[in-house]
Amino acid sequence: QLQLVESGGGLVQSGGSLRLSCSASSPTLGHYTVGWFRQAPGKEREGVSFINGNGGLTSRPMSLEGRFTVSRDNAKNTVWLQMDSLKPEDTAVYYCAATPDPAVWPPREHDFRSWGRGTQVTVSS
Repeated sequence: QLQLVESGGGLVQSGGSLRLSCSASSPTLGHYTVGWFRQAPGKEREGVSFINGNGGLTSRPMSLEGRFTVSRDNAKNTVWLQMDSLKPEDTAVYYCAATPDPAVWPPREHDFRSWGRGTQVTVSS
């Protein structure tokens, strides 16, 4: 299993931007599909963005189109989640996760075996 570490969370005002990073302990992160998930207090965890191993395929819920962008640089062993026009309802703990070979696209939460510990994002109104 990969060891994943998220960073870049924090407190931001509504309308602001944050860029989260997901770094891996192994130099083979490029072999994995990476997903970003979030969980707000009292709510179920939800997937917010996915990117395949070579970065050529991405997916996100329609509700986040135009605001959330996922990208990666396999040479840096890092995946980013750019979040723009943030809203208070985006407040959550954000996690990155990795899976070597999802059976379907976009991948399902239970496809992911390696998870980071999460980073808190708080958007003030």
